[in-house]
Amino acid sequence: MQTDFDVAVIGGGIAGVSAAAEIAKGASVVLIETERQPGYHSSGRSAALFAPGYGSSAMQALTALSRPFFDAPPEGFADVPLLTPRGLMRTASEDQLAALEALPGHMRDPDRLIWMTGEEAEARAPILRRGHVKRAFLDEGASDIDVHALLQGFLRQAKAAGAQMRMGAPVTALVREGGGWRVTLGDESLRVGVVVNAAGAWADELAGMAGVARVGLQPKRRTAITVAAPEGIDVAALPMIVDAAEDFYVKPDAGRLLASPADETPSAPCDAQPEEMDVAICADRLMTTCAVEVRRIESKWAGLRSFAPDHLPVVGFAPGAPGFFWLAGQGGTGVQTSPGMARLAAKLVLGRPVAEAVGDTGLSAETIAPGRAALAG
Repeated sequence: MQTDFDVAVIGGGIAGVSAAAEIAKGASVVLIETERQPGYHSSGRSAALFAPGYGSSAMQALTALSRPFFDAPPEGFADVPLLTPRGLMRTASEDQLAALEALPGHMRDPDRLIWMTGEEAEARAPILRRGHVKRAFLDEGASDIDVHALLQGFLRQAKAAGAQMRMGAPVTALVREGGGWRVTLGDESLRVGVVVNAAGAWADELAGMAGVARVGLQPKRRTAITVAAPEGIDVAALPMIVDAAEDFYVKPDAGRLLASPADETPSAPCDAQPEEMDVAICADRLMTTCAVEVRRIESKWAGLRSFAPDHLPVVGFAPGAPGFFWLAGQGGTGVQTSPGMARLAAKLVLGRPVAEAVGDTGLSAETIAPGRAALAG
């Protein structure tokens, strides 16, 4: 079995798998994941919406770079569309009107938004409780993402390009050796030139294991539930609904409703589980915003979304640690930005010009580099 590689990508979530697929086009790659299946943690627990206006300007730029891939993936990448039109409605109750008005100020293309009165919002989304929403806007460019098809497509790409997989293989040691790194996976030892740290909530811990300065990533727990849809409403036609303060959202999910209190509770890296209080808060907010009676929680879960101190992604080589590359801090946008993020990461890892990866978005590699002053270091 091969034990020498140009690049080891550590982390089998969507960030690591997509990066492995891109990097493997120009280098020998091994993808390492602690769990026995890829996408087990945050990637498999995502609300999975492609929302062009969501997140920081850097995240929106990466989303824009990813759009062509989602619209026209490579031939054979997936046998189903990666995107299904959904629409995203941002709503405001009486006390959220100012917050709603301020939202378009950070968006790349606010002119595409369709503004609505409360009554118009109720007509478009009849699940809304009458009179609760005073104003709203709709972004029809938002779509559901088939996360399973996306993840499996990147895995097939990576394998076709020659990448090897090590699933169910926790990294037990990571040591600088000569001009590269020695990665220990239990009884197996690998020699690699570059380590790509795509370990998600565990990325700072992996850096610590390697003797690399941490960047201050904070995993935050987010909870979700599913409940039965109310009778008489075609939930499949509903947009995703997010309130202006982003302390609640609801969207259709296989004939049911998926809702979240949009909690961001600091957490240690772990296999996140829902807290009963967060589940209760979610049910209450769902019933307040929508004409839904929650009699039974059909399913509940939680996942971790990791943030750098300035809420920008951390992508690039670590200062003072040759061959250690950060790919972390996606803060809940890892799925929708994965094609663009992977292309940018591959250019940087392979030492190639990044201009074609960032296009004319205005994004620069320096903006999201791990050495930027805003990080905790």
